[in-house]
Amino acid sequence: MAEMGAQQAAAPRNAAERRARYFNSANAFNIKLPAVPARAFDDVAARALAPGMPTGWYACDQSGALRCDCVATTPLMLARYARINAQQQLHLHGLCSGVICYVIQGQGRAGTVTEQLHWETGDVILFAGGQDVVFSAADGDAVLWVVTDEPLYAHCRAVPPADCGVVPTVHYRNADIDAQLQLIQYKTPEATTSGCAVVFSSEQLQASRNLLPTLTLSLNSLRGHCDQQPHRHNSAAITLVVSGQACHTTIDGQPVPWQPWSTLVTPAAAAHSHHNRGEDLARFLIVQDGGLYYHARTMGFQFLG
Repeated sequence: MAEMGAQQAAAPRNAAERRARYFNSANAFNIKLPAVPARAFDDVAARALAPGMPTGWYACDQSGALRCDCVATTPLMLARYARINAQQQLHLHGLCSGVICYVIQGQGRAGTVTEQLHWETGDVILFAGGQDVVFSAADGDAVLWVVTDEPLYAHCRAVPPADCGVVPTVHYRNADIDAQLQLIQYKTPEATTSGCAVVFSSEQLQASRNLLPTLTLSLNSLRGHCDQQPHRHNSAAITLVVSGQACHTTIDGQPVPWQPWSTLVTPAAAAHSHHNRGEDLARFLIVQDGGLYYHARTMGFQFLG
């Protein structure tokens, strides 16, 4: 049965019947997709932050390894750096459910035809997808980290609605984020809690605790000389190193040293943990395609060891 290949209608009467293809239980489920590589995009971060580099998008792209038809960091997510030199602009029209942005350095404005925001270092901003977003730097060069679910929309050949009413424009100020992190820093988490993190949501999505219907965003922290308990989950994770010295992430037994502002990829279901050998608090921003798995009741979170 496995060698039969795709079957077609014996006597199609029209174009719709000619398009039909038939497989069987032996050859329909034996497609071997390439594994998602665990990777640190140190080189991309260094280019985006290097003085004198041009305004533009610096993508964390491993579509070749994934055999994806679009630029992709994981099968369902895309992370990239937006470098905007002083007094310049950068445009984005993403076919996605939303655009998550973290300001690595600089200040400026970003917005759509209906809303404009002024951002500065350490802010998080969210825009709905499917609309033009314009980023403008002020008097100095700026760099933002931007994550979307464009690969998911590309896979489905989907186009987001002009106004879905679910994803609003939201601005999370750096001072408010730090206050929330301090609020939980000296609390004792429950035994079932992994890490000490601020999780971002909105008025519209607070019931699901998500930032987008598909994606989750959290600012995780780890005290000096501490280790996060190894765990795994069915969602993939894209991590931005925000701060921390002598830190690393272990993915499937392999240590991945942290470099400033690097993007790390943790494949779905990979055993992983974070480790801080320095003195200061480590901070790292994590985007997961967890919204999809929570909705499907298949998150599969599991502590290891």
